[in-house]
Amino acid sequence: MATLLSPRRFISSLRRLTPSRSKIRVRDLSFTLRVTTRSLTQLGSSSMSQSTTESGPDQRIDEKKAENSDEVLVQYVVLRRDLIDTWPMGSVVTQGCHASVSSIWSHKEDPHTLQYCSPENIDSMHMVTLEVKGEPQILNLSEKLKAGGIAHKLWIEQPENIPTCLATKPYPKSVVALYFKKLKLCK
Repeated sequence: MATLLSPRRFISSLRRLTPSRSKIRVRDLSFTLRVTTRSLTQLGSSSMSQSTTESGPDQRIDEKKAENSDEVLVQYVVLRRDLIDTWPMGSVVTQGCHASVSSIWSHKEDPHTLQYCSPENIDSMHMVTLEVKGEPQILNLSEKLKAGGIAHKLWIEQPENIPTCLATKPYPKSVVALYFKKLKLCK
């Protein structure tokens, strides 16, 4: 299992490591660093426990899948079919874009989001666009995702106060696919 360190914590921690035990890889250009647990053997327990206490419910889910870093990351966007049938298509697509960007921006420091948006992955993002019948279904889905600890953005169009769509932050597909398996692809 690996942990992510900020550059400041990493540099101070690096001084305690011996070169023979260190295995360090730079994750991306934003200086998020991945350090294997073997290389953390000489770090104090306070720095290890600090990262555990800072994790929220969606980070705990992410940590379960951290071992399989080769798994496909996917962002799910769910639109309302009743709006697709009544609103101009451009307006509905715009709602999905709002939710997607908002979800990614809200979780910009998340390890999966950083990996999903990294320079080496930016041209191969995986996004699945699904649909639900209407407002009650999208609200119900949002509640199920909250209960399961799945971070997402329910986009509410203002000033009308209409929930139009939702988007998850990027997750490994195996973590979130079960929440969406009964939904239809948006066509």
